Amino acid sequence: MDENSNVVMVTTNYIPGKKITKVIGTIWGITVRSRGLGGNIVAGLRSLAGGEIKEYSKMLSDARTTAMQRLRDAAEQVGANAIIEMRFDSSDIGQVMTEIVAYGTAVVVADVTADVQRVGLS
Repeated sequence: MDENSNVVMVTTNYIPGKKITKVIGTIWGITVRSRGLGGNIVAGLRSLAGGEIKEYSKMLSDARTTAMQRLRDAAEQVGANAIIEMRFDSSDIGQVMTEIVAYGTAVVVADVTADVQRVGLS
């Protein structure tokens, strides 16, 4: 995650304390990854024993991180400061590559926490 980015990314359709002032639209970040031949051989051997195949877990985790960063970059390019309803999708390409897509709705939000009126019982 880019700590210099001001883009808030959530899987919900709202952000507590924020008001959506503009909906820009659907945006996405895409990456396609493939393990090298050596990685596929090691992963294939591990699959014979069963259990987690750490080479693929790391590859997919890195791919998700890349897709999320590209999504955040896309939001900044269109002038959004938040992404709501963020999701992932993946698919295989030719049995040797995996496509990871991070997508969501780019929005502009404004802070409304100062407008909140506290109510209490007397």
